[in-house]
This record gives sequence, C-alpha cells and structure tokens, in this order.
Amino acid sequence: MTTDSQGGLGVALELERLRRSVDVGFATTRGDLALLLQRADQTDKILSEHENRIDALERFRWPLPSVAALTGLLALAIAVYGTLGG
Repeated sequence: MTTDSQGGLGVALELERLRRSVDVGFATTRGDLALLLQRADQTDKILSEHENRIDALERFRWPLPSVAALTGLLALAIAVYGTLGG
C-alpha cells in the first residue's frame, strides 16, 4: 500500500467511527425524548384525574355559607321569641 491509500483508509475508518458515534448519540437522544414524552403523558393523565376530583368536590361540597345564614336566622328568631314571649 502506498501512503495515499493508507491515509485514505485512515480517514475512512475515522469517518466510520464518527458516524457510529453520531448514530449512538441520536439513538440516545431519541430514547430520552421518548421517556420525556411518556412522563409528560402520565403527568397530563394525573393532572386530569386531579381536576376531575376537584370538580366533583366543588359540585358536592356541603353548602356551608347557606347553613351559616340559616343558623343566624334561627338564632335571631329565638332571640326575638325570647324577648317577646318571655
């Protein structure tokens, strides 16, 4: 072999190593992106479930302001009855 053919062979080998390295890097990046997408989907699902639970709690919560108003009216009625009837 001549010096030119050995130099060309060396360049070809280095290019193949570089190509392999880039392929591995891309494969790793694709795997990382797939994992991130899976986690984002899981997070969206969990968030949706929590939003549904919060909506259900808000719909079926005990009407505390109404109960407080009724209790106040009842106390006022008792006080008025006590002063007028007593």
